[in-house]
Amino acid sequence: MIEIDVRGFSCPIPVVKTQKAMQDNPGEELAVLVETEVSKENVSRLAESRKYSVEEKTVSGDEYLLTLRPPQE
Repeated sequence: MIEIDVRGFSCPIPVVKTQKAMQDNPGEELAVLVETEVSKENVSRLAESRKYSVEEKTVSGDEYLLTLRPPQE
């Protein structure tokens, strides 16, 4: 699993970093740490547009762990 920590970054950086990880690691599961509702929504939207399944888990307060699973071929 590839881990991406984008806490502390405002959009569009979390989306850009997640998109790059998707391109560099096709078929790999990604764990993305975000700290805002907006980043969570934007990263989830990107993943769903690429047919990834998204599992959201609240880590603490406004921090979220998004597990992105690629589509099965």
